[in-house]
Amino acid sequence: MKLKIAALIAAWITIASTLAFAQDTLKLSGKVTDANGHSLDGVTVYLLNGKDSTLIKTTFTDTTGIYIFINLKKANYRLSASMVGYQNYRSASFELSANRVLESVSLRINSNTLQQVSINATRPFVQQKIDRTLVNPEAMISNAGGTALDVLEKAPGVIVDQNGAISLKSKGVTIFIDDKPTYLSGADLENYLRSLSAAAIDQLELMPNPPAKYDAAGSGGVINIKTKKNKVRGFNGGINLAYTQGKYARTNNSLNFNYRNNKLNVTGNLGYNHANTFNDLDINRHFEDGNGVVTTNFLQNSFLRNTGNNYTVRLGVDYYLSDKSTLGINVNGIYNPHRTTSPVTSNFSDAQNRPDSTIIAQNTERDVFKNGGINLNYRHKYDQTGREFTADIDYLNYYTKTDQLFANSTYLPGGTATNIDQLTGMLPAHINIYTAKADYDHPLSNGIKLSAGLKTAYTHTDNVADYFLTKNEITQPDYDKTNHFIYRENINAAYLNATKDYKRLSFQAGLRLENTISDGHQLGNVQKPDSTFKRNYTNLFPTLYIQYKLDTGNINQLRLNYGRRINRPYYQDLNPFLSPLDRFTYYTGNPFLKPSFTDNIELIHSYKEKFNTTLSYSKTRDDVNETIEIVDGIYYSRPGNIGKYTVITLSFDATFDPAKWLNIFFYSRVSNIHSVSDFYTGLLDTRGTYFFARTALTFKLKKDWQLQAEGGYQSKITSGQFVIGSRGRVNTGVSKKLSAATTVKFTVNDIFYTFKNTGVINNLNRTSANWQNLSDTRNFVLSLSYRFGKAISGQRQHDANGAESEQSRVKN
Repeated sequence: MKLKIAALIAAWITIASTLAFAQDTLKLSGKVTDANGHSLDGVTVYLLNGKDSTLIKTTFTDTTGIYIFINLKKANYRLSASMVGYQNYRSASFELSANRVLESVSLRINSNTLQQVSINATRPFVQQKIDRTLVNPEAMISNAGGTALDVLEKAPGVIVDQNGAISLKSKGVTIFIDDKPTYLSGADLENYLRSLSAAAIDQLELMPNPPAKYDAAGSGGVINIKTKKNKVRGFNGGINLAYTQGKYARTNNSLNFNYRNNKLNVTGNLGYNHANTFNDLDINRHFEDGNGVVTTNFLQNSFLRNTGNNYTVRLGVDYYLSDKSTLGINVNGIYNPHRTTSPVTSNFSDAQNRPDSTIIAQNTERDVFKNGGINLNYRHKYDQTGREFTADIDYLNYYTKTDQLFANSTYLPGGTATNIDQLTGMLPAHINIYTAKADYDHPLSNGIKLSAGLKTAYTHTDNVADYFLTKNEITQPDYDKTNHFIYRENINAAYLNATKDYKRLSFQAGLRLENTISDGHQLGNVQKPDSTFKRNYTNLFPTLYIQYKLDTGNINQLRLNYGRRINRPYYQDLNPFLSPLDRFTYYTGNPFLKPSFTDNIELIHSYKEKFNTTLSYSKTRDDVNETIEIVDGIYYSRPGNIGKYTVITLSFDATFDPAKWLNIFFYSRVSNIHSVSDFYTGLLDTRGTYFFARTALTFKLKKDWQLQAEGGYQSKITSGQFVIGSRGRVNTGVSKKLSAATTVKFTVNDIFYTFKNTGVINNLNRTSANWQNLSDTRNFVLSLSYRFGKAISGQRQHDANGAESEQSRVKN
C-alpha cells in the first residue's frame, strides 16, 4: 500500500513541479504541400542549427501537412524536409525571436515510380524510447514467411508458451494491433496471430508500463503490433506469399492496398492462412501412497492434428470533411473454421510397470470462430499548436461454435474390451462488446502537453454447454457438464497525462481512474441450482517516466519508469463449465477469480542508443495463473489466484555494426520469480532463476544478398506450480532483392529440432506429473513479397478505437 501511495504522490508532484517551473518557450510551425497545393502527411521535418546545420529536433507533418516544434530558444535555425518520392528541401538560415509560422513549403515529386526507388537505409532491430521499446521485424530474415506469433517469439523479453500464452518479462500482456485491441485471448488469439503475416508487420511496440492513455489491463503491459501503411496518393499496396513445409505443408498469404483521391482514402487488408499443424503431447502421472511410494502409473499420449482455413479482412475509409476534420469508419472480420482430431492412448500400470488397462480414445472437435467489428471515428485538429480532439465508437461481436465427440474404449492387457462409451458436446458462445471513448490533446505555451480522455465499455457474454453421454446404446444428458453461464461487465475510465521536455531532462506522468461493475449468472440445470455473483470496484493507476541525458552528446541516458496495472480475468475463465479435453483431463473455469494488481518499476541505462541495460522489479497481488488439481485420478486445469508473484529481472541488449557487411544483435536476461500462495495442497512457495539469450548475425553481401543466422536459448523456469524445461533453437535464412519492389527469402527454422516444450507439475496431491509437447517447429519457408504503386504521399490513418482492453479477454 505504501508503494502505491508513494508512486501516486510522485506522479502528481512531477506534474505539479513541471507546471510550476516551466519557462516560456517559443514555437515554430508551418505546412508542407505538393506542387498542386495538396497537404502532405508523414513528411520528415528536421530543425537544424543555423550556423553549423547540426540536428536539433525532428518531427513529422500531420494529415493537414502541418508540423510544429515547441520548447525552442531564441536562435538561428534552418529547416530540412524529406519524403520518399520527393526531392529534399532545405531552407536558408533564419532567426527565431518570437512564435512564428513559416511560409508553406512545396516539395517537388520525383518522376521515379516505386519500383525505381531504392532505399538502402535499414532500421535497427531494437530502438528505445522514453515509454516503450520498438522492434523492427524486417531486420530478422527468419521472420520471412512467418506469422505475427513467430515475430513475437523473437522479440526481446517476450515468451510464447506451448499454449500460445504471451508474456513480456514473465508477465501477461494485452495485445493490440494498430492501437486497437484484438479482443482475443487463449486459443483464439493464437490462431489469429498465426493468420497475420509477418510481412504485414511494420513494427512492434513493447510497453511494460504504457502511458495513462492506454487501458490499465495487463500485468506485463501492452504489445502493440503496428502494420504497414502506404501513405501515398493513388492506388498502391503489396502482396506477400509464403509456403511452409515441415511435417505438413501450410501457407500464409496477404494482400494490402491503399487508394487515395482528393477527400477520400480507402485502405484494406485481406489475409488467407491454411493451417496444418500437429502437437505430439505426452503427459505422465504417477500416483503415490501417503509415504510417497508410487502405486500406479498413468502414461498418456495425444497426437493433436489441427487443420483449417483462416480468412481475415480489414477495411478502412476516411473522408476529409475539411483540412481540420476527418470522419472515418473501419470494419474487420474473421472467419476461421477448423477441425482437430486427437487419437489418445492412455496406459495404466502398477508400481512394477505391469500393464493394468488401456483406454483408446478417438476425439474429434469441429470449431467455427466468427468475429465482426465496426469502428466509427472522428478527428478534429483545432489549430497548428497541436490541440486535437478524437472520438471513437465501437461494436464487436464474437461467435464460436464447438462440436465435440469423445469415443472411449477400455481394454484389458489381453485386448478384451470392458467398457465403451461416447460423450458429445455442443458449445455455442456469444460475446458482444460496446465501447465509446473521447481524447483531447492540449499543448501549453510553456512546452507542456496535456492529454485527457474518457471511456466506457460494456460487455455481455452468453455461453451454453450441452453434453450427452451414450453408454450401452442409451443416450442421456450429462448434467455434470451441461450448463449455461451469462456474464455482464461495465468499465468506466478517465485519465490525465502530461509531458514536458527540457534540454536534457524529459518527464511524462499520468493518472488513470477505472471503475468496474460486473455480475455473473450460472443458470445451472435440473441437477444443479442457479448461482450468481456481483462485483463493484474502483482503482487508480499512476504512471511516471523520467529520462535524463547524462551528456550533451546524448551518449549516455538514464530512464526511470513506474506504472500500476490490473489484470481482469478472461471472460470464459469466470465460466464454471466443466469442459473435457479427454476422459481424464478437464478444464474448468472459476467464477471466484479476483482481478490482480501489479506494480512495475524499471531503471534503464542506454549507451549511444545501441547498448541498453535494464533492471526491473514487479510485484503482483492475486496473479491469475493456471493451477492443476488431481481428484480421484482426474486431472483438472483451472485458473486461480496466486497470492504474491514477484519478478526481478536484469537484461541487456545491443545492436551494432562491427563492419559494413556485418550487423550483430544480442539480447539476454536473468530473471528471478518468486510465487507464494495458499494452495489446495497447503502452502505454495516456489522460487527460481532462469536465463534467456538470443543473438542474430546479419551478413550484407553484394548484389542485394543478405545472409542471417540467429538462435536463442532459455534455461529452466520455475513459476508457480510449474517448472518449464529448457529449450532453444537455431534458424538461418537468406534474402535476395530482385528489384526495389520484389524480394525473395528462404529460411530454415529450428534446424536441430530442439525447440521442445517440457516441464514438471508440482504441488499435486499424492501425484507427480510431467509432460513433453512436440510441434512442427522444424521447417523451411519460401516467401515472396511484391509492392506496387507510385510513391506519391498524403493520407491520414486512424489507428485507435475505444475498445482497448476488452479485446484481450475473449477466450474460446
